[in-house]
Amino acid sequence: MERLHTRIDSPYGTLTLVATDGVLSGLYMTEQRHRPPEETFGVPDPAPFREVTLQLAAYFAGELTQFDVPLRLDGTPFQRTVWRALQDIPYGETRTYGELAEMLGRPTASRAVGLANGKNPIGVIVPCHRVIGANGSLTGYGGGLDRKQRLLAFEGGSARTGAVTLF
Repeated sequence: MERLHTRIDSPYGTLTLVATDGVLSGLYMTEQRHRPPEETFGVPDPAPFREVTLQLAAYFAGELTQFDVPLRLDGTPFQRTVWRALQDIPYGETRTYGELAEMLGRPTASRAVGLANGKNPIGVIVPCHRVIGANGSLTGYGGGLDRKQRLLAFEGGSARTGAVTLF
């Protein structure tokens, strides 16, 4: 397994991109909860990140609403199922943990969905920031609640309408 990484600037701070065997396997923010140790990211090399960097730039410019770069989502089968479901939440919209559990046919698994959501290894592109609490409140986000609120506001989702509040 070859692992490479690079860092890029974004409106939300420096992002670390990680590729495993040439496929994006990580997108981490600074001070992110569940961020793997730096030594696991491999050697610095921007080569495999050209397309994802272009798509992220277009996203942050407001020109892209859905990513189509290949992803390598390493996790348990349940985590991978949750992470795939996150990609079905449309840009500018939110879902609650309970709604996501319902979508997966596991209506009593909202807590497990939340735990899997928190371990998402490819933030922003796999939009875990689009998941909110049952009462519309912002709940945990590995990149920090301030970033979550800013991402939702940027996408024009519930945060802009006032339905999402920061507690």
